[in-house]
Amino acid sequence: MPALEKKFTTIVDMFDKSVEKFAARDLFGVKRDGTWSWLTYADVKARVDAARGGLAQLGVGRGDRVAIISNNRPEWAIAAYATYGLGAAYVPMYEAQHLEEWEFITHDCGAKVLIAPNRATFEKVKRLVGKLDALKHVLCLEGDGADSFAGLIKSGEGAPVPALQPDPSDVMGLIYTSGTTGQPKGVLLTHDNIASNVSAVHQIFPISPDDRSLSFLPWAHSFGQTCELHAMLSMGASIAVNSAVDQLIAELAEVRPTMLFSVPRIFNRIYDGVQKQMSEKPGAIQGLFRSGLAAAAKQRDQRPLGFFEGIKLSLAKKLIFGKIVAKFGGRLRYAFSGGAALSKDVAEFIDGLGILVYEGYGLTETSPIASANCPAARRIGSVGKPIPGVTIEIDESVGNDGSGEVVVHGHCVMQGYHNRPEENAKVLTETHGFRTGDLGRYDADGFLYITGRIKEQYKLENGKYVVPSPLEEDLKLSPFIINAMVYGDNKLFNVALIVPDPDAVKKLAAEAGLSGTLEELVQQEAIKKRLGEEIEKASAHFRSFDKVKKFALIAEDFTVQNDLLTPTMKLKRRKVVERYADQLAKLYT
Repeated sequence: MPALEKKFTTIVDMFDKSVEKFAARDLFGVKRDGTWSWLTYADVKARVDAARGGLAQLGVGRGDRVAIISNNRPEWAIAAYATYGLGAAYVPMYEAQHLEEWEFITHDCGAKVLIAPNRATFEKVKRLVGKLDALKHVLCLEGDGADSFAGLIKSGEGAPVPALQPDPSDVMGLIYTSGTTGQPKGVLLTHDNIASNVSAVHQIFPISPDDRSLSFLPWAHSFGQTCELHAMLSMGASIAVNSAVDQLIAELAEVRPTMLFSVPRIFNRIYDGVQKQMSEKPGAIQGLFRSGLAAAAKQRDQRPLGFFEGIKLSLAKKLIFGKIVAKFGGRLRYAFSGGAALSKDVAEFIDGLGILVYEGYGLTETSPIASANCPAARRIGSVGKPIPGVTIEIDESVGNDGSGEVVVHGHCVMQGYHNRPEENAKVLTETHGFRTGDLGRYDADGFLYITGRIKEQYKLENGKYVVPSPLEEDLKLSPFIINAMVYGDNKLFNVALIVPDPDAVKKLAAEAGLSGTLEELVQQEAIKKRLGEEIEKASAHFRSFDKVKKFALIAEDFTVQNDLLTPTMKLKRRKVVERYADQLAKLYT
């Protein structure tokens, strides 16, 4: 990759340049009463200016912290850019978190102002004033009273405060890690960290003001915040805010985005949905679908197509691929995936439809992008090459089977964890490299591959090492399986907890003449047998010791609500093992 060209020095610098250059263009779209309405860059600038004045009246200044509990919405971004313009740091939290987590983070970061998303949450957290020494004000995003965000903006309109330019080394925000184990850690990210990441995106990705995304990844997480919010705003592009994940496909058709930022879980659902639809089509259509994907893959690899292959690809695009893409609005041309490893099968499938897949890699501690595929260097299955300004080395003293620990150096590496010197010593090298805890390797052409997490890796009784997450992703590609956890730490063999697709179970039950609740059906031998066949099929390419020898079907999915997933959709393995300890034990009986 080329050397980093720093287009922006701070996020305040980035925001000021964008709102001036793209003032008349749409920035944020929100659906209300079935209709999409848009705020322009100029509209957002006016609200940011007013919010900055309002926050200054509350005593917010350089070095202070403003915390917010909220899903994505324009007010989230307005409060963020207003905070940055006062030299203060922004601390986002998730609505899906619990009161004790909000209290811990608000106390740990020393927030002076806390913003709540609705009246119910506001009533819970306003009691923290007086309990937490630093916290002086709690505001609500609903309503228009004195304690509301709208009231803050109104008061700030009459008391404008010019934006100050922070030093690039100033802390821009604290993003708290999801906390799969223990209390979350506050990752200190500077303006230089984020601005360098955004500057690198400008060098390697062809995003234009005509591009649009449908935002559902939380801006409270570094992927959604840096890669979508800040990067799209810096390019003059527009962002529609998804009203709910279960409305994602419908709203894709309405918004007609050109790009989709997502984690593999959503791409897997799209893949599963199309595969199910195709399985119900006539054999000729299924054959054309498969032939078209094969020809598209050949074309992507720059191999010449035969005459009939070209005809099949052309027909597949016209009769099948075009209709599938039309369900996503018809303009989708880029799919950006991060947060976890994307299955190569899923990536090739989406790419074959004509939507270019760009997978990247990074962590909150790396702002987040450390490596990425881009038009100049793209290899499906890899996470690309280090972005400008970043170097990545592989510590082969840690790991096995040719992989080592991924260590990231460059402008993107965090300042450290807030008030966690012991943790900093564990992960930061003498040259301020970040030890990611991920296992990876390079291929001969310099493309990086992530092979798993060191902490997730375990050893079977036979001494073989297993990394479960890639196995789980492959199992979830089955149209019969929506979630899975592979387990086998210090055991003779691997077992799995399988969450079957409810619709698939009901269909199997109807074919077998069975009835009952989902909880009852997953205990039926006929259902277990069919799922066993599907697991065997999905794991056919696993190494012999990776294979799942026994499994248990469970009716309840792993979700954020039942505390088995983090807000960023990562599996809380310890929690799952605790909840299903009896079922796991029986599999080894």
